[in-house]
Amino acid sequence: MSLSSTAHQLVTLASEGEQGGNHESLSPYLTGIGAFVGLMLLLWITISFNRDR
Repeated sequence: MSLSSTAHQLVTLASEGEQGGNHESLSPYLTGIGAFVGLMLLLWITISFNRDR
């Protein structure tokens, strides 16, 4: 497989994905808030284990 054919396949794949592809029930705000809450929980756990410093 040459570099030009690989690049052509990647461009074709990228152009087909312009329709969105997100599931209707998947809200980007809800996903972002969930990720933020999860990261804050991990930060709180990390801080609570490092209280001795």
